[in-house]
Amino acid sequence: MSTDVTTHQAEDDDRNESILIYVDGQIVPRDMAKVSVYDSGFMLGDGIWEGLRLYNGKWAFLNEHMDRLFEASKAIDLDIGMDRSGVIQALEATRQANNMHTDAHARLMITRGVKVKPFQHPSLSRSGPTMVIIVEHSKPSIPRPIRLATVPHIRGLPMSQDPKLNSHSKLNCVLACIAAEKAGADEALMLDVHGFVNTTNACNFFIVRKGAVWTSTGDYCMNGITRQKVIDLCRANDIPIFERNYSLVDTYGADEAFLTGTFGAQTPVSTLDGRQIGDGTLGPVTAKLRGIYADLVRLETA
Repeated sequence: MSTDVTTHQAEDDDRNESILIYVDGQIVPRDMAKVSVYDSGFMLGDGIWEGLRLYNGKWAFLNEHMDRLFEASKAIDLDIGMDRSGVIQALEATRQANNMHTDAHARLMITRGVKVKPFQHPSLSRSGPTMVIIVEHSKPSIPRPIRLATVPHIRGLPMSQDPKLNSHSKLNCVLACIAAEKAGADEALMLDVHGFVNTTNACNFFIVRKGAVWTSTGDYCMNGITRQKVIDLCRANDIPIFERNYSLVDTYGADEAFLTGTFGAQTPVSTLDGRQIGDGTLGPVTAKLRGIYADLVRLETA
């Protein structure tokens, strides 16, 4: 069995070989789901996306995901071509076509559409947006805490590529992940432009010191919905929470560390740069947050 672990590792499920996928208003078998080589998403990474989890027939925190999607579309001047209810109807149609009720994950992707010539200018995308929705049977299966390595790739300034955008342009994060794997870790810890601890290549990052939870200021990190839920849960449950600048020194000396994301919720971290964090296992504060977050999801999807 491979020792490789990722924060999006799921149980194998043969049903995913025959799923139906939404492509521009049509729901088609997986092997027929195709987009043009002239599509701006394929050609330039010009698009936005959302990842959503399905529990008990309901999409968790759907309103927050739609808020983020439409804010992103406005930020990159991309006309989705339908309103919120239309996007939700497409998502639901895809779920129902696949007869999925729980333990499923959706990747909803919207690009600027097909170009008339293979060049950058957005005016060359004239046929309207491309929308693809992939919903897979997906039950997280992360067999051990994640090992991280700090990498030279940083989360940049908003005027270069705002890290708050869920954009299709993910090469910076992909290169960070490659660097971490070459260092013998599972994923990358990325710093901000000032050298403070920020986020990983795929998830938001938290540490625990003396019972208090720390995370970055949020200035340079992903606009994580699960991240915000954890912050809110800490405040509602009398767990001290600080959004602050902190360094690798603070992190190496932490009692616990964990990642947050739509897929894995709260995933413990065992080591950073070869240094064990706490006792290297799921810590008590992380375990408590995992439990009250699960309660929140149950309430949201009841």
